[in-house]
Amino acid sequence: MRSAKIRFSAQNDKWHLKEEVLKVYYPMIYFDPTYFLVIIGVLLCLAASAKMNSTFNKYSRVRNHGGLTGAEAARRILNNAGLYDVRVEHIAGNLTDHYDPRSKVLRLSDSTYNSATVASVGVAAHECGHAIQHAKGYVPLRVRGALVPVANFGSVIAWPLILIGILMTSRSTSLFLNLGILAFSLSVLFQIVTLPVEFNASGRAVRILENSGILYPDEVSGTKKVLTAAALTYVAGAASSILQLLRILLLFGNRRND
Repeated sequence: MRSAKIRFSAQNDKWHLKEEVLKVYYPMIYFDPTYFLVIIGVLLCLAASAKMNSTFNKYSRVRNHGGLTGAEAARRILNNAGLYDVRVEHIAGNLTDHYDPRSKVLRLSDSTYNSATVASVGVAAHECGHAIQHAKGYVPLRVRGALVPVANFGSVIAWPLILIGILMTSRSTSLFLNLGILAFSLSVLFQIVTLPVEFNASGRAVRILENSGILYPDEVSGTKKVLTAAALTYVAGAASSILQLLRILLLFGNRRND
C-alpha cells in the first residue's frame, strides 16, 4: 500500500511538472488564465508604439520656423548649457536616438539628425535633457546606470533559473525559483527607474525649447505631444514587465514556498 502511494505521488509530481513547463513554454498547447496578463501587456505595448509612430510621423512633416535640424538644435542647446565637451553624432536607424554618458556622445538617428522638423528638434532636445541630467548628477539617472549590468544579466538568466526550479523536485526548487524571480525583478526595477528619468528629460526639453525661442509656442505644443507619446512607450513597457512578473508569481508562488 505504501509503495502504491509513493508511485502515485511520483506520478502526480511528474504531471504537475509537465503542467508547469507547458504553461511557460507551450501556450498554444496549455492555456491558463494568467495568459490574459501577457495579452494585456502586449496590447499596451502595441497601442503605445502605434501612438508614438503616428504622432512622430505627423510632426516629422511639420517644418520648424527656424529651419534648424535636430543636430543644429542639439548643438545650440548643449552649448547654452555649457556642455561643449558633449559631441553630437549621427547614428543609423529610425528613432535610435540616445545619449551615451560613458563617452559623452549624443547620437541622433536618420529621422532626427538632418531633419528640420518639429519632431526632430523635440527628440534632439529630449536627448540633450539626458546630457544635462548627466552633467548635474541627476540621481535617478545614476541609479539607472548602476542597474544596467545587473538588469541585463537578470533578463538573460531569469527564465533558465525558473526552468531549473520547475524541473527540480528537491529542496533546491524554491532556491532556483526565488533566484529566477529575483533576477526578473531586477529587469522590472530597471524599467520602473527609467520612467522618472525619461519624464524629467522630456520636461527639461520642453522648458528649454519654450525659453530659448528655438520653437514657436504652437511648435512646442507639437513637441509636447511627440514626447508624451514617447513616454507612453516606456510606461507600457514597464506595465507589461510588471504584469509578466505578476504572472510568474501566480504560477510559481506556491512552489517557491514549499
